[in-house]
Amino acid sequence: MYPGMMYWWKTHRGGGCHAAHYAEGEHRHGHHRHRAWREYESAPPGGDLGSGAFGVRRPLRFLAFKLDLDEQQVAELARILDDLKTERAQAEVDGRRSTAAFADSLSGEAFDAEKAAAAGAMRVTTAERLRDAVTTALSRIHATLEAPQRERLAYLIRSGALQI
Repeated sequence: MYPGMMYWWKTHRGGGCHAAHYAEGEHRHGHHRHRAWREYESAPPGGDLGSGAFGVRRPLRFLAFKLDLDEQQVAELARILDDLKTERAQAEVDGRRSTAAFADSLSGEAFDAEKAAAAGAMRVTTAERLRDAVTTALSRIHATLEAPQRERLAYLIRSGALQI
């Protein structure tokens, strides 16, 4: 969405708040203007496993536009991003399992060091698997793109406009 549309969308989407309230710095519930805009802020880097807020379609459209990709490159990039999204989803599941295992190690009469160690090892294994998936995805992306496109992608990653 074009950034200039966000204010319009926020004030006209039927939430009962009017533009006059935003112009005064508050909306209907007494929140200040800066609080109302928090939903448009970028998400902080996600959790221990580095997952971002990206699905597949939005980053694909963003990259197709910014890197001027042809149809074959878009198709390959869609496969790469889908594989990476699947791996990150599995990492989130593993993260929840390790959290449950940590909690189980505390719930007994005595602390279960073996369960805690196994949960910690699970987190390390998950992080290593995610690291390998990101490295593989980056190498596949490198092979798919041409030199000027790779330079633009590197710039987007360095500037923070894109998280891998």
